[in-house]
Amino acid sequence: MYESRKDWLTSAAIAGLGAGVVTTFAVSQGQNFFVAVAITLFAAGLAVLFDRFA
Repeated sequence: MYESRKDWLTSAAIAGLGAGVVTTFAVSQGQNFFVAVAITLFAAGLAVLFDRFA
């Protein structure tokens, strides 16, 4: 049977890749690297929580 829920590692990888694309663009436009990474980690963490509990 098809399992619609993914494991948390897969969810984190997909969310991190998606947020990483935006982060790369933001850094190329002059945003501080560490602020961009913090935003990426926060966004990926929220995405994993929504995937697991929503």
